[in-house]
Amino acid sequence: MYKICFFLVGFLIISCGQPANRPSGNLKNPGSSWVAYGGDPGGQRYVALDQINLSNVRNLSIAWMYRTGEMGQNSSISEKLTFEATPIMFDGRLYLCTAYGKVIALKPATGEEVWTYDAKINRTKSFSELTSRGVSTWINEDLSETETCHKCIVFGTIDGRLIKLDAVSGSPCHDFGNQGIVDLHQDIYVPSPPDHQVTSPPAIINNLAIVGSSIGDNWQADIGSGVVRAYDLKTGQKIWSWDPLSPSREMFKGPVGAANAWSVISVDQERDLVFVPTGSASPDFYGGLRPGNNEFANSVVALRASSGEVVWHFQTVHHDLWDYDVAAQPALVDIRRQDKVTPAVVQATKTGNLFVLDRETGQPVYPVEEKPVPVSDIPGEYTSPTQPFSSLPNLMGLIPNQVDQLWAEEHTEKKNSLEFIEEARFEGIFTPPGMRGTILYPGNGSGINWGSVAFDPDNQLLVTNTCRYATYVELFPTEQYQEVSQNSPGFEVSRQSGTPYGMRRKTLISNGHLLNAPPWGTLAAVNLSTGLLEWEIELGKSDHQPYGLPNAGGPMVTKGGLIFIAATLDKKFRAYNLANGNMVWETELPRCGIATPMSYLDETGRQFVVIAAGGHGKMGTETGDFVVAFALPN
Repeated sequence: MYKICFFLVGFLIISCGQPANRPSGNLKNPGSSWVAYGGDPGGQRYVALDQINLSNVRNLSIAWMYRTGEMGQNSSISEKLTFEATPIMFDGRLYLCTAYGKVIALKPATGEEVWTYDAKINRTKSFSELTSRGVSTWINEDLSETETCHKCIVFGTIDGRLIKLDAVSGSPCHDFGNQGIVDLHQDIYVPSPPDHQVTSPPAIINNLAIVGSSIGDNWQADIGSGVVRAYDLKTGQKIWSWDPLSPSREMFKGPVGAANAWSVISVDQERDLVFVPTGSASPDFYGGLRPGNNEFANSVVALRASSGEVVWHFQTVHHDLWDYDVAAQPALVDIRRQDKVTPAVVQATKTGNLFVLDRETGQPVYPVEEKPVPVSDIPGEYTSPTQPFSSLPNLMGLIPNQVDQLWAEEHTEKKNSLEFIEEARFEGIFTPPGMRGTILYPGNGSGINWGSVAFDPDNQLLVTNTCRYATYVELFPTEQYQEVSQNSPGFEVSRQSGTPYGMRRKTLISNGHLLNAPPWGTLAAVNLSTGLLEWEIELGKSDHQPYGLPNAGGPMVTKGGLIFIAATLDKKFRAYNLANGNMVWETELPRCGIATPMSYLDETGRQFVVIAAGGHGKMGTETGDFVVAFALPN
């Protein structure tokens, strides 16, 4: 039996094969390779390959295995180490990165190392996140194919740098910024100590790199700017910047930061649009300094790529008090309904809602209803009286409205042994944090996270995994911070500096078992032509825990009728039948694959499926540095 161990942060905190978008600004995507972190620049996580299919997937075996050498050596925070990367296929090579900024080029047929580049990040420094999900590519058409930096790799680092490398050699492109590096701490307000990280690959469009940031927004109100910026890929010059909180600041009662875009940004080259998923304004669990809905926080925002101008936005959570960041990459899909094709954006959320929006206007394709929700009992706090709910099936299942409905029968006794729960408030989803304690369900890392969704354009099926657990959150007067910290073993305790209230929180878990009713992890498919749930299954099982397992990472779908996904805590990598959710293949990885798989053809025409298997420090699993490739026998 394996136990579930959560480090109590926001752990997870997720056309017919011929997309019109041009990845990397100028590289055509035939749909048969994996040219961007999400498969294509719009994040469909679909590959139009069917060499591996339902009839032969059971014959898959390991074709090669590579180890990055990145095990957190000499790191002061190696317990946070993750390997969430998804490799990309570009110009006949695979490219990936590690949490500490080691970029690696591999031969796709054998996994043989071609070159590595080390960003030389200070391993003695503490970072709120220790991850890097991937790299991006760009072609400089002003240079000939034989010139250095004609083909480029672009990536961000956890110490706040944007770096451009020659894809052939791995050497820095010295005409970009300062010897190939742009310092992202420039031109923005960053408090001391700085915590402005880049954990997701930059979006590439119109010779621009669009970059957000990851900020530890739970510790204080004045946490720094959540600005999104565009840089000229030829020079490193900043072209524009956009602050998601700028329209709301005149209402604020003090300095407030964040609403940052830490997840993956999508682009639509044809429409000159950038789709930005934003997080909560800071701090996560008290918003008295930031009255109002905090308009562009917790939103998907369409920006004009050439100027940074806001074209439209849609807010998924008003005045967030639950750490319900928009964590999933916006998925750009074409929906066929009643003989009409609608270019759309699908925004998946931690609450299990799927918001489907017209890509050009932001108007809902499927209706959205504002429903009443509980209000706060904290003096000076503002609570939105309603929250948006999609008419599509909620993928977190039936949200319980009573505490007794939340708990699994077999864990009721364990729940009762946690005395702090007994007086907690729970009135269903969006119950605000308070002094007597609040149960959050979904928990702050629940629902659909950075693994986002996968979309099969032929069958119009949207596939995604969910993680389901509850979190306990309690506010207390900030002057009691030291006392609460000393008397709260097993809790994460935050001062929430600059506000009247500190916070302590804890994933509701006992003896390695989540206390909320199962399933704890699911995989589901929704038909976007009909709006109906096609099927839903428990994701991950064992003899001791046949309930579906907590998970992070995402799915990939293929033209071969398959869904590939790892993501769970049991080290398994699985393939499912896209049509009905039946598992058709399963194998064990050397570590948990807390990442999203990808697929490609090598130069001989052989199809490979690749997954990073490095475990996850924050989820309490054994960490590692494996990249594993599977293929059919030659």
